[in-house]
Amino acid sequence: MNTIIENSIGPDGVLDVRELPCSVKHGLIIRTCLALPVGGHFILWNGHYPQKLLDQLAGEWPEAFAWARLLNTPEECRVKITKLKIAEAKAEMPAAPVCSH
Repeated sequence: MNTIIENSIGPDGVLDVRELPCSVKHGLIIRTCLALPVGGHFILWNGHYPQKLLDQLAGEWPEAFAWARLLNTPEECRVKITKLKIAEAKAEMPAAPVCSH
């Protein structure tokens, strides 16, 4: 399995980024998404719904990822992200969107 996935996603398939600063969080999530095998998925556990990040994934890698809200409360959010097709890192990774919190 890919080292990024092994080091980021817990044994329960969850990537908990609630305590990470946005400057680290967004890059980690994108690298984790790109490292997934096609058909692979993980649960993103965040403190808010990551709409800007999901928009960024959709814009940079159209139709490569699907996501489903599993939980969305004011305190936490869980989103299942699934890789649908090959998506590779760009020569220059996109800048992280600015957090709104």
